[in-house]
Amino acid sequence: MSPNEFQGSLALDEPPQEFSAPLAALWWDAKGDWARAHSLVDELESTEGMAVHAYLHRREGSLSNADYWYRRAGRMYYRAALEGEWQALVQGLLVQGESAA
Repeated sequence: MSPNEFQGSLALDEPPQEFSAPLAALWWDAKGDWARAHSLVDELESTEGMAVHAYLHRREGSLSNADYWYRRAGRMYYRAALEGEWQALVQGLLVQGESAA
């Protein structure tokens, strides 16, 4: 799936079933449902899940919580605009999904 196709999927009522939990969380975030997005990654122990978890806490404004999850994900705090971080996470997860297929 391309980033444009991902954007197009936002017209749906639910994320496509093939989406990983971190990708579905970003989908719900784009739809404005932070709580649903957070619930998908809240207990994920994968690097991708923790990176999306960090991003969501940053979006929420809880920077100390975001810093904790960035460290758990092995990433430095991402200081670009939130939209840029969202796009980079989606792109990375889509590429990762293609290589796993």
